[in-house]
Amino acid sequence: MKKMPHIARNPAEAREFLSLHVRTRSSVGLVPTMGFLHEGHLSLVRRAKEENDICVVSIFVNPLQFAPAEDLAAYPRDMERDLELLSAEDVHLVYSPSPGAMYLPDRSTLITENSLSRCLCGAARPGHFDGVCTVVLKLFSVIAPDRAYFGEKDYQQLQVIKRMARDLDLPVEITGCPIIRERDGLALSSRNIYLGEKERAEALVLSRSLDAAEELVRGGETDVTRILDVVRDVISACPSVALEYAEIRGADDLAPLDIMNKRAVCALAARVGRARLIDNRVLERRD
Repeated sequence: MKKMPHIARNPAEAREFLSLHVRTRSSVGLVPTMGFLHEGHLSLVRRAKEENDICVVSIFVNPLQFAPAEDLAAYPRDMERDLELLSAEDVHLVYSPSPGAMYLPDRSTLITENSLSRCLCGAARPGHFDGVCTVVLKLFSVIAPDRAYFGEKDYQQLQVIKRMARDLDLPVEITGCPIIRERDGLALSSRNIYLGEKERAEALVLSRSLDAAEELVRGGETDVTRILDVVRDVISACPSVALEYAEIRGADDLAPLDIMNKRAVCALAARVGRARLIDNRVLERRD
């Protein structure tokens, strides 16, 4: 029977555990999450376990990255289930602070990335990435990981955090891990719990539209407008899926592209019922 991970509820408890258990030359891997874990999160945990001596998972629904009208209160939570899953993976430490332990009431500091965070979800959700960068930097400060693991489903988030770590000389290696999908192509997300049976079937148009984009690029298409027209046509065939954006940008710098002349990412966001879903596909030309 696997041992339940140690739970730390504030920075002092987390630091005390790590000071007792991290020895010379021991490496620490961190998987930041907002809980309600699924196989996508667990794939990050397994990677962290493979590459480090100590595996830490944070569970914190970060209020700073939610706008007032978004689903902070309704965001799915199930700590008991999460701890059972992490126990089965033999995680060493779960860092799950309360909002009060994470943020002082008179806090006045935010971390802002001013380039990669301005487009895509950053344009649709102003202030979102300030909240992401601030909480991630605080997690890095408390846990002091050697490596941190993020899913590529949140592709823009991954690039923003890489840029923050680079710009601030943070001594942590940022590792992106592949999107985990259901057999029918739906990208795993905690927000999939919002989907009814009909809505879940409708949400598959997102992955199908990315399949279409990838097929065009592999076939030699380089005109970004033409590729996006096909992506939008696939999605518009399901009128109940409200597309928020569909864009193709440089895979590393998220710069807008007119021609597929380098590695790129096709990124989507859409509303399906109550759920705001994101998905993406890295596109590479075959010369």
